[in-house]
Amino acid sequence: MRQRPPTNLEEKLLILVVDDEPDVEVLFRQQFRRDLRAGRFAMEFAQSAPMALKRITDAAGASLILILSDINMPGMSGLELLPKAKALRPDVPIIMITAYGDAETKRQAVERGAEALLTKPIDFGDAP
Repeated sequence: MRQRPPTNLEEKLLILVVDDEPDVEVLFRQQFRRDLRAGRFAMEFAQSAPMALKRITDAAGASLILILSDINMPGMSGLELLPKAKALRPDVPIIMITAYGDAETKRQAVERGAEALLTKPIDFGDAP
């Protein structure tokens, strides 16, 4: 049985950003414009946790290397998304983003499998 060659999507390193605020996509595309233009990685954006879960499932063969997710979103929160995303892709680190960087939020995020917690507005110089 012949294996099919990888598609362009499967060859790219992929970062998934999950946030219901549309300006977040503009911010990330601006911040990483040189890397995106050079093809070092691709970024995809999901405006909700259910959209993110679909994208994570669809990316099973892609080189998904990082998920960045807001915590406060309508419907399913980022904290609810976290264990579901980890169950689908335990190999992919997830960094949570919140406007509220209190100790309890950080504890909950880490307990559910987050690698780190970034506080908005994001200082990209301090990002892990």
